[in-house]
Amino acid sequence: MGLDSAALLALAGVAAGLVGSMAGLASLFSYPALLAAGLPPIAANVTNTVAMFSTTVGAAGGSRRELRGQRARLLRLGLMAVLGGSLGAVLLLTTPASTFELIVPWLIALGSALLLFRDRLREAADGRSRTRRSPRSALPVALAVLLVGVYGGYFGAGAGVLMLAVLSVSVTEPLPITNAVKNVATGAANVTAAVAFAFLAPVDWLAAAALGAGALVGSWIGPSIVRRLPERPLRIVIALAGFGLAAHLWFSAI
Repeated sequence: MGLDSAALLALAGVAAGLVGSMAGLASLFSYPALLAAGLPPIAANVTNTVAMFSTTVGAAGGSRRELRGQRARLLRLGLMAVLGGSLGAVLLLTTPASTFELIVPWLIALGSALLLFRDRLREAADGRSRTRRSPRSALPVALAVLLVGVYGGYFGAGAGVLMLAVLSVSVTEPLPITNAVKNVATGAANVTAAVAFAFLAPVDWLAAAALGAGALVGSWIGPSIVRRLPERPLRIVIALAGFGLAAHLWFSAI
């Protein structure tokens, strides 16, 4: 890998870490950067999963204020996310590459749509959360976290947005806290898949190192921005870019 490719991946990593910690769509920057560096789709996906471990580390470090008192909650969510991430990794490793190339654009489009309409999802979640939850509501939330973990272990673009919607339904709290918990929960699924890929999949370690270094920086900064700035314009731009990327990958695969 040349210096130009390493620089591209590091810059893409900063953008991925920043956007991932704020909005949950890190792969919209990191995955195409890996493709541009010359990695085939499967290798790009598993390398991306390994590299995005640093996003979890950076986001958790930058969200220490929001994560105080959340240990028990994080353990419960993390357990379900780890199980889901493991299942997603198995699914990816047993899926033919040609099928994966056709599925990826739809996953990216789904993540972009969820990001674009996140405000409406949150409004609906807020309306529901005003009604006192029954003890039985914990099971649907746990299953939803499990499914998001499966998706995160399989590909992950938009997994953060899905997790944010699930968490918004389960509890009412300030956005920075929900966002911080979302970063750790999705990170648990990602880390589980990354461990499996490190031993069983064609990870490009140089590319993962360059991408991960940038992601660590971006993800550490992201939580502080969530505390201070409105993110709607950024989400709209990312969502539209995601739709464009999905269309490009679809036409390239068929």
